[in-house]
Amino acid sequence: MDLFQMRDFDAHEQVVFGYDAASGLRAIIAIHSTALGPAAGGCRMWPYATSCDAVVDALRLSRGMSYKNAMAELPFGGGKAVVIGDSRDKTRQRMEAFGRCVDSLGGRYITAEDVGTSTTDMEHVARVTRFVSGLAGESARGTEAGGPAGGDPGPKTALGVFLGLKAAVRFRLGRSSLEGLKIAVQGLGGVGYPLCRQLAAEGASLHVADSRVGVAQRVCEELGAHEVPAESILSQDVDVLAPCALGAVLDSRSIPALRARIVAGAANNQLARVEDGEAVTRAGILYAPDYVINAGGIISVAHEYRGGATAAQVRAEIEKIPGRLTEIFERARREGRPTSTIADQMARERLARGARRMVA
Repeated sequence: MDLFQMRDFDAHEQVVFGYDAASGLRAIIAIHSTALGPAAGGCRMWPYATSCDAVVDALRLSRGMSYKNAMAELPFGGGKAVVIGDSRDKTRQRMEAFGRCVDSLGGRYITAEDVGTSTTDMEHVARVTRFVSGLAGESARGTEAGGPAGGDPGPKTALGVFLGLKAAVRFRLGRSSLEGLKIAVQGLGGVGYPLCRQLAAEGASLHVADSRVGVAQRVCEELGAHEVPAESILSQDVDVLAPCALGAVLDSRSIPALRARIVAGAANNQLARVEDGEAVTRAGILYAPDYVINAGGIISVAHEYRGGATAAQVRAEIEKIPGRLTEIFERARREGRPTSTIADQMARERLARGARRMVA
């Protein structure tokens, strides 16, 4: 594996491999850019088939965080960590070993929870490093609007996606209400489930799928949703498709089968390749760039880490997501280019400005 020649390397500043025999830790931390500040991004735990798969995921996720933080106007760069293993086999010792790996970077990377990790895991990480956010202790104290920001970022991500989805519906369908709209949600975890609750409250007709046994059924019983086999959720005849599981779901095989008019979901790196954004556009589908619409979680984590912000202030920042998306939609229509291309260009321009300030 020639790391520097990999398609997704994309001039990463640093890639660190962490190993601890006693705890079984095998981790990769990728720092894409610190042009705007220390690299911030969550820690994903997943049973990757190969270490190469883990590296590719870390690189793609890290670059996505650079773009996400830039577009959210946060004073942070982009980084991401992946821990190789089944999340059901997590131990406090392994998370503490990961924390020591984070700490060795001296603040160049700030971690938080992601797929396969939780606020409790971050509490274990926080035992050995201060370069961590999304802590469980902040969640309870931030429940009131005037309380401090922080806690589990999942519901904040869901809020941003919900608001961004509504912006996409207004732009593409000319509707201000979700009443009666058919929306397919792929993945019902820490973001997909709270998103479904918000969509159901607005009268949307939900079609849901999750690879875990019984999860979709419970959501259907609670919210009156319709369960769909996981393998066919992307091709449902719906108004909106919301991918909220893993990335790379939009590719040369899935895009021709899409029947939704809008794709607006929480999953990171939904496009398998850059060119897939063009294919989505040619299919007449409005795509909400994932790292713009799903920024609610990192907005919360960033404010928690910096301190001083209230939950109400964090919500106000999350409520800026629809405006950012609408700007991208309008520019894409005006210039005849994919929304993903427009967003990438805007993010790279902001990173370049940050890099110039570092040199000056």
